[in-house]
Amino acid sequence: MEKSDERATEVVTVGSVRIGPGCPLALLAGPCVIESREHTLRLAERIAAIGEEAGLPLIFKASFDKANRSSLHGFRGPGLSEGLRILEEVRATLGLPIVSDVHTPDQAAPAGEVLDLLQIPAFLCRQTDLLVAAARTGRPVNIKKGQFVSPEQVCLAVEKARASGPGGVLLTERGTFFGYGRLVNDFTAIPRMAAWAPVVFDATHSCQLPGEGGTQSGGVREMVPVLARAGVAAGAHALFLEVHDRPDQAKSDPATVWPLDRLADLLEACCRVFEAVHGE
Repeated sequence: MEKSDERATEVVTVGSVRIGPGCPLALLAGPCVIESREHTLRLAERIAAIGEEAGLPLIFKASFDKANRSSLHGFRGPGLSEGLRILEEVRATLGLPIVSDVHTPDQAAPAGEVLDLLQIPAFLCRQTDLLVAAARTGRPVNIKKGQFVSPEQVCLAVEKARASGPGGVLLTERGTFFGYGRLVNDFTAIPRMAAWAPVVFDATHSCQLPGEGGTQSGGVREMVPVLARAGVAAGAHALFLEVHDRPDQAKSDPATVWPLDRLADLLEACCRVFEAVHGE
């Protein structure tokens, strides 16, 4: 498929952060889910300091509701109202742009009052009503490519969002199903999707082993640095990392969230790759 229109490689602005061709590598990072107000604020402050030291502009990520948990008993977060209140406090206190997932069309409008970037979960990337509602907020939309969708097919989701709102579109690569319980990354997907929109590479979810953790997803956290460096080398405009100060006790995705105390080293390595690729 060819590009949908001339805006495909436009830079997308999320709060104070610019993502796209010619921009510095950006970082979307935070815990998978809001566990508490105190924990979220503490993590946001520490991740922001590490990102600033690395020279990476940060968009803070945390989900107010994880509607796609493997088990009915999985922790989902505080919900829309309380979650948005906490995220609004993070933005007001630290001056950070904020991104979170929206799962249903009715969540989009209230989320758009607080969030700087609305994220469409991978399993929902073809849901027309959700894409339209998110784009109509006027905020940029980050569409996570479904594990079942080719890089070319995701252009249809981009067209839905672009036709519905002016905020701009990002695409996130997070792996493709390879049989049952396994994800693989085709790194040619990054430059192929970049024909449509700036691309974010999700290094932590790409290490998931869906359904292999019993009532939650399994994963191979030790592969996060390998994939993160490869994603940046392949041309990603931003890096997505879920981060936790106590990974094994995380209430969501404990097998893949990246340890906070190892974040600085990972970002330093990715910055070196970005500089080598872009000749800076």
